[in-house]
Amino acid sequence: MHYATIQKLIGILLVMFSITLIPPVIVDFIYAEDTSDAFFKSYLVLLLIGLVMYLPVYNNKGDLRIRDGFVVVVLFWTVLGLAGALPLYFYQPLTVSFTDAVFESISGLTTTGATVLSGLDSMPRSILFYRQELQWLGGMGIIVLAVAVMPMLGIGGMQLYRAETPGPVKDRKLTPRIAETAKALWYIYLGLSVACAVAYWLAGMNLFDAITHSFSTVAIGGFSTHDASIGHFDSLAIEAVAIVFMFLGGVNFALHFSVIRTASVRTYFMDAEFKTYALALLLTSVSVIVFLFVQGVYPNFSEAFRQGLFHAVSVGTTTGFAISPFAEWPTFAPVLLILASFVGGCAGSTGGGMKAIRLLLLVKQGQRELMRLIHPNAQIAVKVGKQAVNDKVMESVWGFFAAYVALFVIVMLILLMSGQDQVTAFSAVAATMNNLGPGLGEVAVNYASLPDYDKWVLCFTMLLGRLEIFTLLVLLMPAFWRK
Repeated sequence: MHYATIQKLIGILLVMFSITLIPPVIVDFIYAEDTSDAFFKSYLVLLLIGLVMYLPVYNNKGDLRIRDGFVVVVLFWTVLGLAGALPLYFYQPLTVSFTDAVFESISGLTTTGATVLSGLDSMPRSILFYRQELQWLGGMGIIVLAVAVMPMLGIGGMQLYRAETPGPVKDRKLTPRIAETAKALWYIYLGLSVACAVAYWLAGMNLFDAITHSFSTVAIGGFSTHDASIGHFDSLAIEAVAIVFMFLGGVNFALHFSVIRTASVRTYFMDAEFKTYALALLLTSVSVIVFLFVQGVYPNFSEAFRQGLFHAVSVGTTTGFAISPFAEWPTFAPVLLILASFVGGCAGSTGGGMKAIRLLLLVKQGQRELMRLIHPNAQIAVKVGKQAVNDKVMESVWGFFAAYVALFVIVMLILLMSGQDQVTAFSAVAATMNNLGPGLGEVAVNYASLPDYDKWVLCFTMLLGRLEIFTLLVLLMPAFWRK
């Protein structure tokens, strides 16, 4: 383990993160608010800690190995999760505990969108901007930037890329060099964010709301600057923009790159995972729309269509925006939406959940087992498109699924043991492990009513979801630390 290299990298990341506190100060200046002290204190603390970590080892030129990459990724999310809490904690009018500040920060950086705050409409815009910025940075920005600049720092980035990139296939690169891959992802992410902000502005949002909501939309985060979320605007045009960019944010960014390179949208429809992702959202949307209409939840089909489509895409992509309190619908619809979040987005996207490619592989594996019952001696390959899937990939998918279910049950039992009811415990774990945000029961609106112990447990599940379980669990194995 190259501890000096890890220390150097974490120091650099803290310094970089401290710089991201400058934009909220600019917002504070524009709107003449009184939050700059909280951000300035946080900036100084993080800058000082970062420099103290970096300067003693700045001459170190060691490369990252695979084990180092896992440590850096886990430290990245935990350390910056704690660091991101400082402005919220230092701004005294918020009156949040350190636990609540950390919960909000980790929720933002992991793009979960679970919140403990209320009264957003009257909150300083600099604080609102900062919450949205956390989600945007967490979606892809910081890691991609770090990987892009690593070659200049004498630190190789491929190991970090393998440890961070979500999904079962880790080694596919868009370009021959990892730094160029990171830049390609960054440009796509930035381009979608700008396009989303412009679309929101043209649809009727003011400039501040357009920019901040583009952050959380493309990042599949779900934070809003209003308590009523997207429902605050009561606009079909704004909801349509949100649906389009939530859907795009849940698509594999490597696939976006391929579409741009080939200049053909047909590339989307040639991808098996994209078709699975789109089909899952379509089936969820149709089911919810039909249910809302048949049950008479809304007076006409057009309103049922509007509500069902928006929430199916929002929850299915694990964004978490809302235009009405869907948790109050008859039980079938909200439970179906929560279950849809288990699929989530595509591998290589900013979405959460288990990822559409894993669902596809599990279904195909099930089909293969059924065929083996009919033809016991047949050699049957699992294929995605026309390409056979390596058995090691299938084993990793089954291993992930088993670990996911086991951890889900364990965490849910922990919440039940602490006194939560079944609906709250189930939905809270699902909403945090899938990086969704809103749940049912006591966590339908926010998580403020939960005891501190439960919030720390759910912080852990948010990290589990963002790091796709194994990246975090591998550090808990004694064998990982043996030489």
